[in-house]
Amino acid sequence: MINPVIIFGTGPMGHHAMEIFESNGVTIYGFLEEDASRHGTELNSISILGRPDDDGFLKLIGKKCDAFVASDDNAYRKSMVKMLNDKRHVQPVNAVHKRAVLGVSVSLGHGNMINSGAIVEGGATIGQHCVIHSNAVVGSMAKLGDYVQIGIGSIVNSNVEIADEAFIGSGVTIVAGVKIGKKARIGAGSVVIASVKDGETVFGNPAQAVK
Repeated sequence: MINPVIIFGTGPMGHHAMEIFESNGVTIYGFLEEDASRHGTELNSISILGRPDDDGFLKLIGKKCDAFVASDDNAYRKSMVKMLNDKRHVQPVNAVHKRAVLGVSVSLGHGNMINSGAIVEGGATIGQHCVIHSNAVVGSMAKLGDYVQIGIGSIVNSNVEIADEAFIGSGVTIVAGVKIGKKARIGAGSVVIASVKDGETVFGNPAQAVK
């Protein structure tokens, strides 16, 4: 990656993205942010330029700059990705910290964030626009769909399948071969030993459905 990056969002994920790109020596052109009160200010000496739909800045993307959407709100991320697809015909780039470890046979989609200390083992498949937080482990042959979030220090063992938009909290352990359904939510610290249905929320050790 040689182009400067425009980061969409100045919240916690915006901070993470900034640190990740800077760890790789990538120039950050600036931030785009919904909150107009922040326009014209700076975040760690990097300018907050304007709104995410400002055509004056969007026209740079795909020519002089790349883009990254830094939000853990999947609905918002989807809307920004669609806008970039429709208006600029581009996908957001990946943000992979230099202290993350990816096996040589990992399959990696677009727009993913993989933070410091995360490990993705060989043969794993990571879809589009996923977030793998610091020190999380994704085991060999595991499969993540799109817009999946893996919390800090969680362990996804080998051959686990996680469907689109699932949320895995911090410190979770998912044993080998388990399937996690679409939009399922796993509470922090849980140990998941059985498959989780679409839309289901589970918590505990062993994890049980929350009603």
